[in-house]
Formats: sequence, C-alpha cells, structure tokens
Amino acid sequence: MSLRRSYTVIAPLYDALLATAGAGLRAASLEQLPQQGNQNILISGIGTGLDIPHLPSGHTYTGLDLTAAMLARAKSRIGDLHLNLVQGDSMSLPFASKCFHHVVLHLILAIVPDASACLQETARVLKPGGSVLILDKFLKPGESAWFRRTLNVLSQHIVTRLDVVFEEVLASVPQLQVEADVPLLGGGWFRSIRLVKN
Repeated sequence: MSLRRSYTVIAPLYDALLATAGAGLRAASLEQLPQQGNQNILISGIGTGLDIPHLPSGHTYTGLDLTAAMLARAKSRIGDLHLNLVQGDSMSLPFASKCFHHVVLHLILAIVPDASACLQETARVLKPGGSVLILDKFLKPGESAWFRRTLNVLSQHIVTRLDVVFEEVLASVPQLQVEADVPLLGGGWFRSIRLVKN
C-alpha cells in the first residue's frame, strides 16, 4: 500500500491517535520559532494540522502534505493564521530554492520512504542561516533494536519507518549542522533536533 493511500485511509483516525500524546512535544519544538516578525515558514508533512495551534502568529506559513484528506482536516484549524496549504511530496518539494526562513519536520523523516531525499530538499528550499525543527523517532547509530527493525518490514509500507538512523540521514546533507539534539520519549527514541543551514 502506498503512503498516499494509507494516509488517506488513516486521516479520520489520525487526530484520535496522536493529538493528545504529542501536543506538549509539538508545542515545545515550535517555541523555537521566532515569536515576532514576518518570516516564511514551511510545515513539511503538516498532516491534519496538529502543529497549527502552536504556531506563532505574524509569519507566513506554507503547509505541505501528500494527501488531500489530511489537508482537508488541516484547513479547519487555520483560523487567523496566514497559512497556505499545498498538496505535494516532501521528497520533491514544489518550491524555489532558498525561499523559506525555517522548515518544520514533525513526524515526517521517519515516514517518507527516503529520509535523505526529504532532508536534502529541505536544505534546498531553506535560506542560509535558516533553521530546521525536527521531532521524530530515530534509532541510535549501531543500535540493534531487533524488534523495531523486524516490525519495520510491515510498518514502513503502511504508516511509518522504525529503522531510521538520523546521523546517517544528516551525513547526506553537509550544509545542515546540528544546533540542538534533545532526547525525549522512549529512552531517547523520540528526539527534538534543531538544524541550521550554513
């Protein structure tokens, strides 16, 4: 099953599964965005818009997602924010190079089939000096995690990947540097990471 199809099916259940569990983590990550000013910010993989209530006003946002079903749910959350919704692929962004001041990647790098392509595209559309906010689950380098890797054989085709090693993904994008890396849930399986572009 393709991700487009599986997330179209999952869309009605997505909020019930993830809204409460991740709200505090999303809010803490998004507090790193500038609270004032008018900057262009991309929410890549916006899903049903669970990040929207935590976004500071005043900026111009673009929310991208692979499925129309997810974007339809996100639309109801926009309120007074200046937020444009775009259907597209995080691994092949439909935007010009160096057009965003910040990019948010919440629960997307471990979902897309090619996390390196996703991060490379993120770096391409990011202005020099801009930041990338990542919230996701990653294996540690060299971690066996046999159960997660076994489960990944099935889960990667339906919902998410469980075998992504962030350090391996980052190695393919040398223009991005780690500014902060904070372990969160699951003994550090979930991490909040901030990158900056040289």
